[in-house]
Amino acid sequence: MKFVDEATIEVIAGKGGNGVASFRREKFIPMGGPDGGDGGRGGSIIAIADRNINTLIDYRYARLHRAKNGENGRGSDQYGAGAPDIVLRMPVGTVIHDADTDEQLFDLDRHGAQVTLAAGGNGGLGNLHFKSSTNRAPRQFTPGREGEQRRLRLELKVLADVGLLGMPNAGKSTLITRVSNAKPKIADYPFTTLHPNLGVVRTSASHSFVIADIPGLIEGASEGAGLGHQFLRHLSRTRVLLHLLDVHSPDPDVDACAQAIQDARAIVRELERYSPELAAKPRWLVLNKLDMVEDPAAIQDRICRELRWTGPVFGISALTGAGTQPLMGAIQSWLDEQQRAEHAHDDDPRFPDGSGAAGTPDAPAGQTPS
Repeated sequence: MKFVDEATIEVIAGKGGNGVASFRREKFIPMGGPDGGDGGRGGSIIAIADRNINTLIDYRYARLHRAKNGENGRGSDQYGAGAPDIVLRMPVGTVIHDADTDEQLFDLDRHGAQVTLAAGGNGGLGNLHFKSSTNRAPRQFTPGREGEQRRLRLELKVLADVGLLGMPNAGKSTLITRVSNAKPKIADYPFTTLHPNLGVVRTSASHSFVIADIPGLIEGASEGAGLGHQFLRHLSRTRVLLHLLDVHSPDPDVDACAQAIQDARAIVRELERYSPELAAKPRWLVLNKLDMVEDPAAIQDRICRELRWTGPVFGISALTGAGTQPLMGAIQSWLDEQQRAEHAHDDDPRFPDGSGAAGTPDAPAGQTPS
């Protein structure tokens, strides 16, 4: 299935049915009084997050969603029927913006989350509502109200605990294949990953986390080079970023260590241009392809020294799997610690809203390369 993470749709809710002015007319009842019923409510457009859907491709082609109008009221105290609502199922992680103002309206961040995109109009009142002791034969009634109409921009941000970041061919797809159940395309040329891939890393029978792989960044992505910044939004919900560096070059005349340092700085610049919040996320340095170099320890020391890196750093070989298990175990422990800290904040009676509780454990976060 083609991965689509953006779509623009138009939603039009149904108009409410009109009320009616009617009077009871039966044999031997010369003045039966008003009996006009109300109009029915127009149908609404509702969005529901569904974890069984992972793309917005349905809304790339079906762009107009219009609900039916409510029925008009009738005599004999008969109310018009309300129109059925239209339910749009969207992937978990869909963010809904107003297409005209770009204001964020809703965030479907959990399975089963439900929001009303466009509310149907209320039905009008029949004349039976206007009778009184001084107005025995009212002829007033009200029309139904128009339903809401909106143009919406849908943006999918995948939900993952860990995001992989790096240049093309840094080994991100190989790593996610090695440690999870994901099966992305792997080849020896750049940009084999053309859309985000999610994988579940199971570290024990009761512990697991979700890891996301996005297409590689290159310097100048903010100006549209390569695939640009279009997939970085999928890292905005992650808790920690794994910054992969390729420390081996097939060309013996190229200083692979110097190239890795240059690539790391370029990635950080692109992150900062895209979003300072994303650039400030905890980031761990992962040196890949150490099985293909002569002195891994010296390379790691040089990279950390020149980048002034004081955060977590791991050396691995995604191809052979060397070093990947300690890395996944460290991530799982860090995620568990973060979860315990959040639960402690929620349970602390001094902070009923779960904000800013004291005693937060220090989380290892990477430093920005200089």
